[in-house]
Amino acid sequence: MSATQPCSFVIFGATGSLAREKLLPSLYALERAEKFHDHLRFIACSRRDWSVGEWREYLMERVLTKHGAAIDERCLRRLAERFDFVSGDLHDPQMYAALRDKLGSSIGAGCSDVVFYLAIPPADFFGVITQLHDAGFSAHNDKGSRHRIVVEKPFGEDLASARRLNAHLHGYFNEEQIYRIDHYLGKETVQNLLVFRFANTLIEPIWNRHFIDHVQITVAEEVGVEGRAGYYDGAGALRDMLQNHLMQLLSVVAMEPPASLDADALRDEKVKVLRSIRPIPRRSVSNYALRAQYTAGQLHGESVSGYQELEGVEPGSTTETYVAAKFYIDNWRWSGVPFYLRTGKRMAEQVSLISIRFRHPPQQLFRETPLENIEPNWVVLALQPNESMHLEVHTKKPGLGMNTRRSRLLASYRQEHETASEAYETLLLDVIEGDRSLFIRFDEVEHAWQVVDPILRHWDGDTGFIHTYPAGSWGPDESVRLFDSEDHSWRNEV
Repeated sequence: MSATQPCSFVIFGATGSLAREKLLPSLYALERAEKFHDHLRFIACSRRDWSVGEWREYLMERVLTKHGAAIDERCLRRLAERFDFVSGDLHDPQMYAALRDKLGSSIGAGCSDVVFYLAIPPADFFGVITQLHDAGFSAHNDKGSRHRIVVEKPFGEDLASARRLNAHLHGYFNEEQIYRIDHYLGKETVQNLLVFRFANTLIEPIWNRHFIDHVQITVAEEVGVEGRAGYYDGAGALRDMLQNHLMQLLSVVAMEPPASLDADALRDEKVKVLRSIRPIPRRSVSNYALRAQYTAGQLHGESVSGYQELEGVEPGSTTETYVAAKFYIDNWRWSGVPFYLRTGKRMAEQVSLISIRFRHPPQQLFRETPLENIEPNWVVLALQPNESMHLEVHTKKPGLGMNTRRSRLLASYRQEHETASEAYETLLLDVIEGDRSLFIRFDEVEHAWQVVDPILRHWDGDTGFIHTYPAGSWGPDESVRLFDSEDHSWRNEV
């Protein structure tokens, strides 16, 4: 067992949707890739009154459902055999006593490195953290401990609650033990953005306000909030998506070259971006942000219900399922360049894009030709569903006239024989290996909340009106009011 490898990996909320849809399939993929030490084992914690055998059957069923015919049954059985199971309530000290008994053999053998993954609702974070301390798993109980605690987003529901949660965590664990996870940072496309920017000499010189007109970041989802309405109606798209996922993408796009790829060097540069975002005056929020809620509509030819019709949604709720916002980064590189961010549920397509539009050439050589209204150049980074990068340039059409067509240069991140890895595969392996580069430091969380807090406070005090958009559309028409120029418009596709 290497110095960075934990002996055990404990999953709280092991039968929840996150574990079912993301964690278990990703652990299987890592097992198949032979990324685990022979002695690494897992413990699933859940309220279900199951035996170890029943849990293992559940695990294999969930992975089979996800991977289907492509499954390697030998690898799946090997993963299942790594698992033990502890049944109990998250707030019951007896469950943690049972967990300690399960871990006792490895801890007694000199292993003091255990991962605790909180795949649980945010409301349970405080209680589980305290119970782990009371059961003797915190740094205060074991000074030589290298235990790691993984906290899923959302990290707080506003700036004040984020600070309280952080103080609670730091009461029992050191910063080096805390892994705040945002799965968007594990996507290969986001990591490739770092390579695209900093490993290519033709890109970095034009990645600034002198050449770039504006930046758009879009995360559109076809799915609604069915099954999550109880949580979502108290959160909304601003807290659930923009404050974390989209702000992290913005910081990666806008950051300065780090001194190294060391975790803190990367995060230092992201924090500088977040600290440079121009504060939004509360009285001017409507000029910078817009919220909306989906109504009934058509998606791929099928009728879907509106948000207000869902079970668990408060009557007359003004919780946003769509948010669009505009930010300015007041530094030497980006001064005056608008960053447009938007995300929404029940939109026309499932797509995540980073779209960078370049300025027009300063000299209009083609003013008196058919090229007078030449389209701008774009770089479009597709995060999903097809991870790729597109560069749009103009070329002359064959023939006698000065006519052009838009040519697209496609850079796929994978060759035909290569398969994509799930973001959670990358992040889970990084947790196991002790690499914190793709995890979030608290000052990133704090400054991101400071950016969106004026919007939250304004909307929390305005419960009388919210824009709407039909399910299956690209959001409300009113979002165009955020644009700085009449020739700005949302880019909806690669």
